[in-house]
Amino acid sequence: MAQNELKKERATIMFSDNSKKLLEFIHENPGQSSKAIHDSALLKTSYATTKRLLSQLLLKGLLNVTGKGRGTRYIVSSRYVLFHPIDIDDYFSRDIDERRINSDFNWALLTDILPDVKLFTANELARLQALQSRHKQNIGQLTETERLKELERLAIDLSWKSSQIEGNTYSLLETERLLKEKETAEGKSKDEAIMLLNHKDTLDFILETAGLASPLNVANIEQIHSLLIKELGVERNIRKRKVGITGTNYLPLDNEFQIREALDLTCQLANAKTSIFEKSLLVLVLLSYIQAFTDGNKRTARIISNTVLIDYQHCPISFRTVNSLDYKKAMLLFYEQNNISAFKQIFIEQFEFAVNTYF
Repeated sequence: MAQNELKKERATIMFSDNSKKLLEFIHENPGQSSKAIHDSALLKTSYATTKRLLSQLLLKGLLNVTGKGRGTRYIVSSRYVLFHPIDIDDYFSRDIDERRINSDFNWALLTDILPDVKLFTANELARLQALQSRHKQNIGQLTETERLKELERLAIDLSWKSSQIEGNTYSLLETERLLKEKETAEGKSKDEAIMLLNHKDTLDFILETAGLASPLNVANIEQIHSLLIKELGVERNIRKRKVGITGTNYLPLDNEFQIREALDLTCQLANAKTSIFEKSLLVLVLLSYIQAFTDGNKRTARIISNTVLIDYQHCPISFRTVNSLDYKKAMLLFYEQNNISAFKQIFIEQFEFAVNTYF
């Protein structure tokens, strides 16, 4: 098989029931022989069929082996870890200290795993591209006044939802009144209003400044973060001390120079991808994972992700209908398991919602 065909085969993960059982068993019981796997995985197949399935999973890049001959042992690959479906409700039904997690920052994601894998299957990418084509067609039918009105509507929704995910208690109607008429809501804190106004100001800056994400660089990420946390008492620039994340035992990098290196690798990775959707999803997930700033990381990730879409004339995403708890769980799943499946589904669904709702 040619190299490009092998990569294409590895990019699309399609499992039979027996393949799923094999992968789940090996994930939970790494380092087993093929015979031990066959005997313990409770497959209703012959040993020869089990070995054939193992060979197929190796070819797809979902398994790795150690040893040779009778000493061959199987472990799941990083590609499997990245994409395999996880029952998120079952996962989070366990207490934080009962979950087996990756507590340390995984450099291999930036250097080995994500550069060599396609984040979307062929069907997923076709779905996204069809939606983008519809968006482009819709935009072409709008007057400039209509287009700007729709952009304002999306900006209000995005400012509201992005802030709500961070605990802001403004309603969507109160947010609209604040951003359009500068009228604050009764009983709300000053910081909540500032957070929302900062989102709108940052989005205006992005729309007025072409090329912030093409190519993406660390300086522009820092600039956008500074706009989002203006007057909120949050330190600007890359942090120089440890941070903890509520709800997880994952510990982000705590060295300023390593953080900057991780950001630089993220920019290089996103810039190297040909798919705009991959670029956008990568920065959305990785900027949250790196936690480069003392606060405002997920806000920055959502806005940078949209900056990528806007720079490449793709439909931006408001995240308006995503459940805040589901968003946080999907993000924690990536922190703890380096599994992007739940977050990728959110991205696809929210892109579809945006195309169907705006413009």
